[in-house]
Amino acid sequence: MALEVWTEKYRPKKLSEVVNQKDIVERLQAFVKNNNVPNMLFAGPAGIGKTTCALAIAHEVYGDKWKQNYLETNASDERGIDTIRHKIKDFARTRPIGGVPFKIAVLDEADALTPEAQQALRRTMENYTGTCRFILIANYSSRIIDPIQSRCAVFRFTGIEKDKSKKHLREIAKKEKLKIDDKAFDAILYLSEGDMRRSINLLQSSAALGKKITEKTVYDVAVQAKPKDIKDMLDLALKGKFLDSRKKLYDLLINQGISGEDIVKEMHRQVYDLDTKEENKVNIIQHLGEYEFRLDGGGNPMIQLEAFLAQLAILK
Repeated sequence: MALEVWTEKYRPKKLSEVVNQKDIVERLQAFVKNNNVPNMLFAGPAGIGKTTCALAIAHEVYGDKWKQNYLETNASDERGIDTIRHKIKDFARTRPIGGVPFKIAVLDEADALTPEAQQALRRTMENYTGTCRFILIANYSSRIIDPIQSRCAVFRFTGIEKDKSKKHLREIAKKEKLKIDDKAFDAILYLSEGDMRRSINLLQSSAALGKKITEKTVYDVAVQAKPKDIKDMLDLALKGKFLDSRKKLYDLLINQGISGEDIVKEMHRQVYDLDTKEENKVNIIQHLGEYEFRLDGGGNPMIQLEAFLAQLAILK
């Protein structure tokens, strides 16, 4: 079963079903009620309901005819000026089907559009305001040029609260007849960092191994380092036990197959809970940033992370 199945199966079809975006939903419902949807920019982190809101608007505005009046493109795949000049323009210039006077064109990951494509989009938005409304979805609104932002109503989405995420996951688990404990839920939420889509994907991946899901199942499926393993490794290094901490690192990289970048990410989370002076924590974060940069530049994960652990041993 494909990972996307559950995210589509449990995707809200109405604005009222969207999780944790009450203020935004109320504004969007007012637009839909008056049948007066403006050009909009949805900005915020991944997996918190931006695309879902765009789809829900289409469902509520057009009903059964939503597919004929709705176009969604992903700008990370189709980011050039030709996409705007041809695909988007051809869709925008044709009349909508049904009683609604406009179509809806959604540009997902619009912050990946090239500057030239954004200029072409700006002109297209000007020319076809009578027949088409544009919804731009971006993780970083600052990457959208000012002329486009000024033509849009901007909606800034916030991360989903853990309690609401857990409630939604419980509902899915109940419908799928899964037996899952609280620690497993907490592990899913910890790893997904507020990304509801990733939470559901982790739940489905874990369910593929059996109806009973534990914390260990979640970490095995996610191929992520357990927080305790990372904290133990850092503690050993800070106590001057470099060789022992190196063994932990070897186990994470080789035996468990965790990537160097994921280990660095989890290290960053654990630094603030270490039993050491604040001055040391400042130094650790400084060194960690340096080694993360080296890994991004193509450095060998084993060598670079060993060097980082050596820096911690020196701090002792």
